[in-house]
Amino acid sequence: MGKKPRRSFTSEFKTEIVELCRRGDRSVGQIAKDFDPTETAVRDRVKQAEADAGERDGLNSSEREEPAALRRENRRLREDVDILDRATAFFAQETR
Repeated sequence: MGKKPRRSFTSEFKTEIVELCRRGDRSVGQIAKDFDPTETAVRDRVKQAEADAGERDGLNSSEREEPAALRRENRRLREDVDILDRATAFFAQETR
């Protein structure tokens, strides 16, 4: 059985799902069934919203994003250094 393709939801949709969960009218499972994200995705989104609001221990959204952003920047800088190394080697050969 193959994996389902990864779906993405807008931040407005995620906020609405969290608000529905906080109201307590329906269970997380019912909200997941009604709106189509998985139950785990709904629970994770609620936990993240609580962390962002300071209601729960854990990393907030910006703290979670920072390591990924630093990895992207590090990769880009390594590529820049690699290009500069190649350019240096090329021009060193040209001057001989």
